[in-house]
Amino acid sequence: MRKVDSGFLAQRAGVAGAAVLAVAALIALLAPLLIPADALDVTRVTDGAWQPPGAGHWLGTDHTGRSVALLMAQGTGTSLFVGLTAAVLAVGIGTLAGIVSGHFGGLLAGALLRVTDFFLVLPALVLAIALSTVLPRGLGTIILAIGLTSWPATARMVRAQTLTIEARPFVERARALGGGHTHVIGRHVLPSVVPLVLVNATLAVASAIVAESTLAFLGLGDPTRISWGAMLHQAQLHGAVPQRAWWFLLPPGLAIVVVVLAFTLVGRALEAVVTPKR
Repeated sequence: MRKVDSGFLAQRAGVAGAAVLAVAALIALLAPLLIPADALDVTRVTDGAWQPPGAGHWLGTDHTGRSVALLMAQGTGTSLFVGLTAAVLAVGIGTLAGIVSGHFGGLLAGALLRVTDFFLVLPALVLAIALSTVLPRGLGTIILAIGLTSWPATARMVRAQTLTIEARPFVERARALGGGHTHVIGRHVLPSVVPLVLVNATLAVASAIVAESTLAFLGLGDPTRISWGAMLHQAQLHGAVPQRAWWFLLPPGLAIVVVVLAFTLVGRALEAVVTPKR
Protein backbone atom coordinates (compact mmCIF):
# COMPACT_ATOMS: atom_id res chain seq x y z
CA MET A 1 0.00 0.00 0.00
CA ARG A 2 2.84 2.41 0.79
CA LYS A 3 4.41 1.74 -2.60
CA VAL A 4 1.09 2.44 -4.32
CA ASP A 5 0.65 5.65 -2.32
CA SER A 6 4.16 6.82 -3.16
CA GLY A 7 3.61 5.91 -6.80
CA PHE A 8 0.43 7.97 -6.95
CA LEU A 9 2.08 10.94 -5.22
CA ALA A 10 4.72 10.87 -7.92
CA GLN A 11 1.99 11.56 -10.48
CA ARG A 12 1.68 15.33 -10.22
CA ALA A 13 -1.32 15.56 -12.52
CA GLY A 14 -3.13 12.95 -10.45
CA VAL A 15 -2.35 14.78 -7.21
CA ALA A 16 -3.64 18.03 -8.70
CA GLY A 17 -6.82 16.27 -9.80
CA ALA A 18 -7.27 14.78 -6.33
CA ALA A 19 -6.87 18.23 -4.77
CA VAL A 20 -9.57 19.65 -7.04
CA LEU A 21 -11.90 16.78 -6.16
CA ALA A 22 -11.25 17.30 -2.45
CA VAL A 23 -12.28 20.95 -2.76
CA ALA A 24 -15.39 19.99 -4.73
CA ALA A 25 -16.33 17.37 -2.14
CA LEU A 26 -15.85 19.88 0.68
CA ILE A 27 -18.14 22.37 -1.07
CA ALA A 28 -20.74 19.66 -1.67
CA LEU A 29 -20.72 18.70 2.03
CA LEU A 30 -20.78 22.23 3.45
CA ALA A 31 -23.22 23.87 1.02
CA PRO A 32 -26.42 22.36 2.51
CA LEU A 33 -25.25 23.34 5.99
CA LEU A 34 -24.16 26.92 5.27
CA ILE A 35 -26.65 28.09 2.63
CA PRO A 36 -29.93 29.33 4.17
CA ALA A 37 -33.05 27.65 2.83
CA ASP A 38 -34.61 30.93 1.73
CA ALA A 39 -31.48 32.12 -0.11
CA LEU A 40 -32.42 30.02 -3.15
CA ASP A 41 -36.19 30.36 -2.80
CA VAL A 42 -37.46 32.31 -5.81
CA THR A 43 -40.41 33.60 -3.76
CA ARG A 44 -38.14 35.20 -1.14
CA VAL A 45 -35.20 36.66 -3.02
CA THR A 46 -35.10 40.45 -3.13
CA ASP A 47 -32.19 41.07 -5.50
CA GLY A 48 -32.67 42.05 -9.12
CA ALA A 49 -32.39 39.67 -12.03
CA TRP A 50 -29.30 39.41 -14.24
CA GLN A 51 -27.08 41.45 -11.96
CA PRO A 52 -23.42 41.19 -13.00
CA PRO A 53 -20.75 39.98 -10.59
CA GLY A 54 -19.96 42.43 -7.83
CA ALA A 55 -19.33 42.83 -4.13
CA GLY A 56 -22.80 41.61 -3.17
CA HIS A 57 -22.80 38.60 -5.51
CA TRP A 58 -19.44 37.26 -6.61
CA LEU A 59 -20.91 35.53 -9.66
CA GLY A 60 -23.91 37.76 -10.21
CA THR A 61 -27.57 36.70 -10.16
CA ASP A 62 -29.77 34.61 -12.43
CA HIS A 63 -33.12 35.43 -14.05
CA THR A 64 -34.89 35.19 -10.68
CA GLY A 65 -32.38 37.21 -8.67
CA ARG A 66 -30.77 34.22 -6.97
CA SER A 67 -27.02 34.21 -6.39
CA VAL A 68 -25.20 32.21 -9.06
CA ALA A 69 -22.41 31.45 -6.57
CA LEU A 70 -24.89 29.83 -4.17
CA LEU A 71 -26.49 27.93 -7.05
CA MET A 72 -23.06 26.66 -8.06
CA ALA A 73 -22.29 25.50 -4.52
CA GLN A 74 -25.68 23.79 -4.17
CA GLY A 75 -25.35 22.15 -7.59
CA THR A 76 -21.96 20.67 -6.74
CA GLY A 77 -23.49 18.09 -4.42
CA THR A 78 -26.14 17.01 -6.94
CA SER A 79 -23.70 16.64 -9.82
CA LEU A 80 -21.16 14.70 -7.74
CA PHE A 81 -23.84 12.50 -6.16
CA VAL A 82 -25.33 11.52 -9.50
CA GLY A 83 -21.91 10.94 -11.03
CA LEU A 84 -20.66 8.77 -8.16
CA THR A 85 -23.81 6.68 -7.71
CA ALA A 86 -24.32 6.15 -11.44
CA ALA A 87 -20.67 5.12 -11.80
CA VAL A 88 -20.97 2.68 -8.87
CA LEU A 89 -24.07 1.15 -10.47
CA ALA A 90 -22.44 0.87 -13.89
CA VAL A 91 -19.16 -0.53 -12.55
CA GLY A 92 -21.01 -2.94 -10.26
CA ILE A 93 -23.13 -4.36 -13.09
CA GLY A 94 -20.14 -4.53 -15.42
CA THR A 95 -17.91 -6.25 -12.85
CA LEU A 96 -20.54 -8.86 -12.02
CA ALA A 97 -21.30 -9.57 -15.67
CA GLY A 98 -17.61 -9.73 -16.58
CA ILE A 99 -16.64 -12.11 -13.78
CA VAL A 100 -19.63 -14.40 -14.32
CA SER A 101 -19.17 -14.61 -18.08
CA GLY A 102 -15.41 -15.08 -17.80
CA HIS A 103 -15.46 -17.63 -14.98
CA PHE A 104 -18.42 -19.85 -15.75
CA GLY A 105 -18.49 -19.78 -19.55
CA GLY A 106 -20.99 -21.89 -21.46
CA LEU A 107 -24.51 -20.74 -22.29
CA LEU A 108 -24.53 -18.19 -19.47
CA ALA A 109 -21.41 -16.50 -20.83
CA GLY A 110 -22.86 -16.53 -24.33
CA ALA A 111 -26.08 -14.90 -23.16
CA LEU A 112 -24.22 -12.23 -21.19
CA LEU A 113 -21.95 -11.48 -24.14
CA ARG A 114 -24.94 -11.03 -26.44
CA VAL A 115 -26.55 -8.63 -23.97
CA THR A 116 -23.26 -6.75 -23.61
CA ASP A 117 -22.88 -6.48 -27.38
CA PHE A 118 -26.46 -5.22 -27.64
CA PHE A 119 -25.78 -2.37 -25.21
CA LEU A 120 -22.42 -1.62 -26.85
CA VAL A 121 -24.05 -1.17 -30.25
CA LEU A 122 -26.75 1.18 -28.96
CA PRO A 123 -25.72 4.83 -28.47
CA ALA A 124 -25.53 5.21 -24.70
CA LEU A 125 -26.73 8.80 -24.64
CA VAL A 126 -29.71 8.11 -26.87
CA LEU A 127 -30.72 5.14 -24.71
CA ALA A 128 -30.31 7.24 -21.54
CA ILE A 129 -32.51 9.96 -23.06
CA ALA A 130 -35.15 7.37 -23.93
CA LEU A 131 -35.13 5.91 -20.42
CA SER A 132 -35.28 9.36 -18.84
CA THR A 133 -38.26 10.21 -21.03
CA VAL A 134 -40.22 7.03 -20.27
CA LEU A 135 -39.50 6.74 -16.54
CA PRO A 136 -40.70 9.24 -13.89
CA ARG A 137 -38.56 12.36 -13.56
CA GLY A 138 -36.10 12.35 -10.67
CA LEU A 139 -32.53 11.70 -9.59
CA GLY A 140 -33.22 7.98 -9.32
CA THR A 141 -34.26 7.85 -12.96
CA ILE A 142 -31.14 9.71 -14.08
CA ILE A 143 -28.88 7.42 -12.07
CA LEU A 144 -30.63 4.34 -13.39
CA ALA A 145 -30.51 5.58 -16.98
CA ILE A 146 -26.79 6.36 -16.83
CA GLY A 147 -25.90 3.19 -14.92
CA LEU A 148 -27.83 0.86 -17.24
CA THR A 149 -26.18 2.31 -20.33
CA SER A 150 -22.57 2.60 -19.11
CA TRP A 151 -21.65 -0.88 -17.87
CA PRO A 152 -20.69 -2.82 -21.06
CA ALA A 153 -17.15 -1.43 -21.33
CA THR A 154 -16.41 -2.48 -17.74
CA ALA A 155 -17.89 -5.92 -18.39
CA ARG A 156 -15.62 -6.47 -21.40
CA MET A 157 -12.53 -5.36 -19.49
CA VAL A 158 -13.30 -7.47 -16.41
CA ARG A 159 -14.10 -10.54 -18.52
CA ALA A 160 -10.78 -10.26 -20.36
CA GLN A 161 -8.89 -9.94 -17.06
CA THR A 162 -10.82 -12.88 -15.57
CA LEU A 163 -9.94 -15.12 -18.51
CA THR A 164 -6.29 -14.08 -18.25
CA ILE A 165 -6.08 -14.85 -14.53
CA GLU A 166 -7.89 -18.18 -14.76
CA ALA A 167 -5.53 -19.38 -17.48
CA ARG A 168 -2.55 -19.14 -15.15
CA PRO A 169 -1.04 -22.24 -13.50
CA PHE A 170 -1.74 -21.28 -9.89
CA VAL A 171 -5.49 -21.14 -10.62
CA GLU A 172 -5.36 -24.58 -12.25
CA ARG A 173 -3.46 -25.83 -9.20
CA ALA A 174 -6.11 -24.38 -6.88
CA ARG A 175 -8.84 -26.17 -8.82
CA ALA A 176 -6.91 -29.43 -8.77
CA LEU A 177 -6.66 -29.15 -4.98
CA GLY A 178 -10.42 -28.83 -4.69
CA GLY A 179 -10.91 -25.05 -4.85
CA GLY A 180 -14.49 -24.23 -5.83
CA HIS A 181 -15.97 -21.25 -7.62
CA THR A 182 -16.05 -19.11 -4.50
CA HIS A 183 -12.40 -19.82 -3.70
CA VAL A 184 -11.16 -19.12 -7.22
CA ILE A 185 -13.16 -15.93 -7.61
CA GLY A 186 -12.53 -14.61 -4.09
CA ARG A 187 -8.85 -15.52 -3.74
CA HIS A 188 -7.53 -15.17 -7.29
CA VAL A 189 -9.86 -13.31 -9.64
CA LEU A 190 -11.10 -10.44 -7.47
CA PRO A 191 -7.65 -9.32 -6.20
CA SER A 192 -6.54 -8.93 -9.82
CA VAL A 193 -9.77 -7.33 -11.03
CA VAL A 194 -10.34 -4.79 -8.24
CA PRO A 195 -7.42 -2.45 -9.15
CA LEU A 196 -8.65 -2.27 -12.73
CA VAL A 197 -12.21 -1.67 -11.54
CA LEU A 198 -11.09 1.19 -9.30
CA VAL A 199 -9.28 2.85 -12.18
CA ASN A 200 -12.28 2.37 -14.43
CA ALA A 201 -14.60 3.73 -11.74
CA THR A 202 -12.85 7.11 -11.62
CA LEU A 203 -13.19 7.44 -15.38
CA ALA A 204 -16.80 6.26 -15.19
CA VAL A 205 -17.62 9.04 -12.70
CA ALA A 206 -16.36 11.62 -15.20
CA SER A 207 -18.52 10.13 -17.95
CA ALA A 208 -21.53 9.99 -15.63
CA ILE A 209 -21.19 13.67 -14.70
CA VAL A 210 -21.10 14.60 -18.39
CA ALA A 211 -24.14 12.39 -19.06
CA GLU A 212 -26.09 13.92 -16.14
CA SER A 213 -25.25 17.41 -17.31
CA THR A 214 -26.37 16.55 -20.84
CA LEU A 215 -29.68 15.10 -19.67
CA ALA A 216 -30.31 18.07 -17.37
CA PHE A 217 -29.41 20.53 -20.14
CA LEU A 218 -31.97 18.83 -22.39
CA GLY A 219 -34.61 19.31 -19.70
CA LEU A 220 -34.72 15.65 -18.62
CA GLY A 221 -33.24 16.15 -15.16
CA ASP A 222 -34.92 16.45 -11.80
CA PRO A 223 -36.80 19.79 -11.83
CA THR A 224 -36.65 19.99 -8.02
CA ARG A 225 -32.84 19.73 -7.85
CA ILE A 226 -30.13 22.23 -8.68
CA SER A 227 -27.23 20.87 -10.72
CA TRP A 228 -24.69 22.34 -13.10
CA GLY A 229 -26.51 20.88 -16.09
CA ALA A 230 -29.83 22.25 -14.81
CA MET A 231 -28.24 25.70 -14.50
CA LEU A 232 -27.17 25.56 -18.14
CA HIS A 233 -30.70 24.51 -19.06
CA GLN A 234 -32.18 27.45 -17.18
CA ALA A 235 -29.66 29.82 -18.75
CA GLN A 236 -30.60 28.64 -22.22
CA LEU A 237 -34.33 28.61 -21.44
CA HIS A 238 -34.49 32.13 -20.01
CA GLY A 239 -32.22 33.85 -22.51
CA ALA A 240 -28.88 34.29 -20.79
CA VAL A 241 -27.22 34.72 -24.19
CA PRO A 242 -29.47 37.61 -25.36
CA GLN A 243 -29.04 39.15 -21.91
CA ARG A 244 -25.27 38.74 -22.25
CA ALA A 245 -25.29 37.15 -18.80
CA TRP A 246 -22.04 35.28 -19.26
CA TRP A 247 -21.78 34.81 -15.48
CA PHE A 248 -24.72 32.38 -15.61
CA LEU A 249 -23.22 30.33 -18.46
CA LEU A 250 -19.49 30.11 -17.82
CA PRO A 251 -19.35 28.99 -14.14
CA PRO A 252 -21.41 25.77 -14.49
CA GLY A 253 -19.75 24.92 -17.81
CA LEU A 254 -16.27 25.45 -16.40
CA ALA A 255 -17.15 23.49 -13.25
CA ILE A 256 -18.17 20.49 -15.35
CA VAL A 257 -14.96 20.68 -17.39
CA VAL A 258 -12.70 21.07 -14.34
CA VAL A 259 -14.27 18.26 -12.29
CA VAL A 260 -14.40 15.87 -15.25
CA LEU A 261 -10.76 16.66 -16.02
CA ALA A 262 -9.86 16.08 -12.35
CA PHE A 263 -11.49 12.64 -12.32
CA THR A 264 -9.73 11.80 -15.59
CA LEU A 265 -6.34 12.85 -14.22
CA VAL A 266 -6.85 10.78 -11.08
CA GLY A 267 -7.91 7.79 -13.17
CA ARG A 268 -4.89 8.05 -15.44
CA ALA A 269 -2.57 8.40 -12.46
CA LEU A 270 -4.07 5.31 -10.81
CA GLU A 271 -3.74 3.45 -14.09
CA ALA A 272 -0.06 4.36 -14.30
CA VAL A 273 0.45 3.04 -10.76
CA VAL A 274 -1.63 -0.11 -11.05
CA THR A 275 -0.73 -1.30 -14.55
CA PRO A 276 2.98 -2.13 -13.91
CA LYS A 277 2.01 -4.14 -10.82
CA ARG A 278 -0.28 -6.32 -12.90
